[in-house]
Amino acid sequence: MATRRIGKVMVDNTALFLCDMQEKFRPTIKYFPQIVEVSARMLSAAKVLKMPIVTTEQYPKGLGRTVPELNIEGTKKVEKTCFTMLTPEIEEHIKNLGVKRVVLCGIETQACIQSTALDLLEKEIDVHVIVDACSSRSLVDRMYAFKRMRQSGAFITTSESMILQLVRDAAHPQFREIQKIIWESAPDTGLLSKK
Repeated sequence: MATRRIGKVMVDNTALFLCDMQEKFRPTIKYFPQIVEVSARMLSAAKVLKMPIVTTEQYPKGLGRTVPELNIEGTKKVEKTCFTMLTPEIEEHIKNLGVKRVVLCGIETQACIQSTALDLLEKEIDVHVIVDACSSRSLVDRMYAFKRMRQSGAFITTSESMILQLVRDAAHPQFREIQKIIWESAPDTGLLSKK
């Protein structure tokens, strides 16, 4: 009998993927500063919890490097031209680490985030898309990409929810460090209508 996938995460087999948050995207991506701020929270938590972290840069010669607000030092960094983050190099890297789940942040939601999510799902890796850490030039593209990924089996969640799932218990040895990361609420990233 097949077991139902419920989306639980475990630190020891989960990786954080940070997708293409580069300088040239700064003026065109909706809520870019907030997306970077939330991604930095995820990155800080992943570093505290000693999770594998993968960063990609889409054609950096033309689009620039990852923004300095994200301290990607010590992460696995890969340059790419394809939309998916699941390049052969990254696929081999996460396979060697025994990664079964990926937490996904970055841009653009309807392009690289969605392509990565679908490719990971096809490889039977659970995908957790952090909605307040993903954006696009168009909020319509962003919204429907979230719906499309959910239809395909990705789990859609928020940064704070994911961070708390990863530590699982206030008795966790790193909980005090994690608590400092999430003490202030994440910034508004345009997910809710302002009616």
